[in-house]
Amino acid sequence: MTIRATTIIGLRHNDKVAIGCDGQVTTGETVMKHTAKKIRKMYNDRILTGFAGSTADALTLFERFESKLEEFRGNLPRSVIELAKEWRQDKILRRLEAMLAILDREHAYVVSGAGDIIEPDDGILAIGSGGPYALAAARALVLHSDLAARTIVEEAIKIAGRICIYTNTEIFVEEL
Repeated sequence: MTIRATTIIGLRHNDKVAIGCDGQVTTGETVMKHTAKKIRKMYNDRILTGFAGSTADALTLFERFESKLEEFRGNLPRSVIELAKEWRQDKILRRLEAMLAILDREHAYVVSGAGDIIEPDDGILAIGSGGPYALAAARALVLHSDLAARTIVEEAIKIAGRICIYTNTEIFVEEL
């Protein structure tokens, strides 16, 4: 059975960048952990990343992505493209079951093993089981409130946690 980590939401809003995650990790339908931190800062604290999916697979991808950032001296678009190409072309990496959310002050990307690189128009991205709920909540909060980026991330995860059984409200947030 695969261990899964779920909801990640990130956004660029009012000159701030924030990414957050819930703490839940599940195996099948069983909650195994309530306080997992699935986000981190990278490349001299200039880039925020988070993962959803298989934990071991995501940690492998974090390592690969960090090496791409070093190789391309922090050039985020180039690093993301090269990671996606490698992920799709490598026979072992291709089997990894995870998605990455990656943000800096200028860009926001969702990267998948199918070679997908998605840069949302509004700078708001979400992945994982509770991702669609958190995304809808964040978009509404951005449009209809004056909340800070960090607060929007926290509230979006709380809303997702009330709807998605794979999302809890043990929240971790990182900011730029």
